[in-house]
Amino acid sequence: MVTTLIVPGLHSSGEDHWQTWLEHQTPASVRVIQRDWRTPDLSEWSRKIRNVISATPGRHLVVAHSFGVLASVQAATDLAHRISGALLVAPADPERFGVADLLPAEALPFPAVVVGSTNDPWMSLDAAAHWADFWNADLVNLGEAGHINSASGYGPWPEGLALLERLRRRAARIEHWRASDTAQSTLPAAHRANWGSQRARGAGPQIADAAPRRRLSASGIG
Repeated sequence: MVTTLIVPGLHSSGEDHWQTWLEHQTPASVRVIQRDWRTPDLSEWSRKIRNVISATPGRHLVVAHSFGVLASVQAATDLAHRISGALLVAPADPERFGVADLLPAEALPFPAVVVGSTNDPWMSLDAAAHWADFWNADLVNLGEAGHINSASGYGPWPEGLALLERLRRRAARIEHWRASDTAQSTLPAAHRANWGSQRARGAGPQIADAAPRRRLSASGIG
C-alpha cells in the first residue's frame, strides 16, 4: 500500500485549503502535524516528517506545500527507499529562511513535480525552476496563482488531484520495472539475454521512461 503523506506549510492548511480537500479525496492519507506551526524550523519539521514516515508502513507519496516542501525534500532524501514520489507545491524560497545550503542540490532519487506560479510572494517562478532543475523534477506553471493556497482560491483542486494520480501511476511504473530488473538479474545468463532482447524490442517501458521529464506548462497539468 502507498500512503499519501500530506505535509502542510506554515500555520498548517485549514479546512478551505486544497491539501485538506485532497486529503479527503485520497484513501490511505496521513497528515503530518507539527508541534509548532508558527516557527519554520527545518530541522524539527524534517524530523517530524521522518518520524511519521518511519511509523507508517509501506511506501509514500509526499504532497507538500510551502515551507513543508523544504522540510519534505530534506526528510525524504534521508528515507528515499520509502518514497515513491513527491508533489511539491508552491515551495517557500529557502533563501528567505537561510536554509538553502541544507537542501539537496542534486537529482532526487524518486520522481517529483514542482508546481509554481508567476506571482507567488514566497518564491518566484525563476527560483522554482532553479530548484526543479537541481532536483530533476517536472515543473508546472499555474500562471497567476499566488501562493496556491486557499487565499488564492485553491480549495477543491481537481487539477492537483490529477497531478497526484499521474505521479502515482508513474511511480508504480518505475517500481514495477525496477522489481522486474531485480528479478531478471537472478536468472541464468541465457534467460537474462532473452529478457534484454525483449526490452530492446519494446516489450515494456525503457529505463529512460523512468527518469523524470522536466517541463514547463502554462496549463498546470500538460
